[in-house]
Amino acid sequence: MSATMNPFGPKGWTPERLGDLRGKTYLITGANSGTGFQAARTLLDKGANVVMLNRSVEKSQDAIAKLEEEFGADAEVSFTRMDLASLASVREAAAEVLKTVPRIDAVICNAAIAQVPTQQHTVDGFESMLGTNHYGHFLLCGLLFPRIEESRGRIVVVSSLGYNMGIKTIQFDDMNWDENYHPNRTYSQSKLAQMMFGYELQDRLAAAGNTNVEVFVCHPGSSRTSLIKTSGSPMMRFVWWLMTLSPMVQSAERGSWPEVMCATEDGLEQRALYGPTGRAEFVGPVGKGTLHPHAYDKPVLERLWARSEQETGIKWEL
Repeated sequence: MSATMNPFGPKGWTPERLGDLRGKTYLITGANSGTGFQAARTLLDKGANVVMLNRSVEKSQDAIAKLEEEFGADAEVSFTRMDLASLASVREAAAEVLKTVPRIDAVICNAAIAQVPTQQHTVDGFESMLGTNHYGHFLLCGLLFPRIEESRGRIVVVSSLGYNMGIKTIQFDDMNWDENYHPNRTYSQSKLAQMMFGYELQDRLAAAGNTNVEVFVCHPGSSRTSLIKTSGSPMMRFVWWLMTLSPMVQSAERGSWPEVMCATEDGLEQRALYGPTGRAEFVGPVGKGTLHPHAYDKPVLERLWARSEQETGIKWEL
């Protein structure tokens, strides 16, 4: 969709559309920096309660201190420690959330690792990007689903344009990429898997007649975040640094707008991909972008769902 056809007007969706969010609670994974931190800022600014699910205690404390400095000591922001690369950690965090968070208006699956230069594994033995970006979020959302459903809440999957690079399907016979590991193509598969989770969940909710939960998929475009700096190779970091100097990269704040929109805006279409609609859909006004059909190839969606339940040990009850 071009920016001129954007239902939100030529400027696209912006946080100016947000109303008062007091009484609403949003969970954000990976919220101590980048787009997750900026999403937390925007939601807190409107009075929401934000629960961060982050791996680092120290970085989370720093992030909360910054947010309290900006919004006051009574800002409704807290964090629960969670490492998406450990299914046990995800289970512990979900149990803690279910004990302490009475309503969930949206879970924003924002955290990710990218372009890991050499093959690494999670503690559970999964290729690190698939394990962190997909399996960790799949388990988290499944465990929290009853609370999301009670709250008539949402699940927001934050993917990447990378889903459209690489092999454009799931390599079921070698999901750990033991034979052909590649930082970009393997990352691409992890982001495609996340989208497929979102679209298959939409189908399953529809089949069950469940209208209490909405599921949206978005991406931040090309944004200045620490993602590549954290996990990419020195060469990738250098290339990314050069890119950040170009007009093809936008601020982390603008990169966070699609996920905030998907967590709050009414009347959005579910089978869609939201993000920037400008040049190459890297930057520009936020709206509905291009969704390529391989992202919702039904036999692959179903097979990935079954495999994800098997690997994470959760049976989703819809």
